[in-house]
Amino acid sequence: MEPILEVDRLSVHFSQKEGRKIDALDGVSFCLYPGEILGIVGESGSGKSTMARALLQFERAAEGSIRLHGEEIIGRRGRALREIYGRMQMVFQSHAGSFDPRRTLGESVGESLRNQGLPGREADARARGLLAQCGLSADLANRYPGEVSGGQCQRAAIARALAPDPEILICDEATSALDAAVQRQIVDLIRSLRDKRGLSCLFICHNLALVHSFCDRVLVMEAGRIAEEGTPDAVLFSPRSKAAKALAEAALWGMGSSK
Repeated sequence: MEPILEVDRLSVHFSQKEGRKIDALDGVSFCLYPGEILGIVGESGSGKSTMARALLQFERAAEGSIRLHGEEIIGRRGRALREIYGRMQMVFQSHAGSFDPRRTLGESVGESLRNQGLPGREADARARGLLAQCGLSADLANRYPGEVSGGQCQRAAIARALAPDPEILICDEATSALDAAVQRQIVDLIRSLRDKRGLSCLFICHNLALVHSFCDRVLVMEAGRIAEEGTPDAVLFSPRSKAAKALAEAALWGMGSSK
């Protein structure tokens, strides 16, 4: 099977006031395959979010390549970049913070549809349908972000990400601000959307136990590099790298204490 997304030796550098260079990403390479849910785990500062932002050109790549269906996307601007945004969408950690508090959830979900030229009523109807696909009742379309729970708001954020009908969903710590029960509901939703829509997903998280529960493959990041790659079982139960061992120990302790 050919990969849908290929990242090859991707590096991102940040400069400090003292003139020193920080390697936020240092030669990261991996592939994402059609219909795959790829878990990317690591401690804070390991480069997970920088990598996600670099994929969408929010961070400038210093070196390397990002290919979507074999086509290089680094350096795209204007309409060409907007096309990439239609094919790859991100769901952020801050569910409420990613919404305009002055707009209802339905208006926010329908915005990209209106930008695509859909008439207002059709966009509103499509938005309500997307919210329903994400497990939200029709009346929530008229609510504001501050009037719903964190889990409901994150479901709406996923519905908004689905509006352009993307091929890839990038979830950047999308469950970390939610309690354990709601986290499970969100990952079940992502898995269901993958099955129904054929989505590929990058699921970025620091919780290896959660990643183990539903991802097909796992990458472990440390200090801007990929420290380990393997199946969820291999990374959790037979970790090789120092970073994976620390995450596995925390995950197994949490799984044991929850019983």
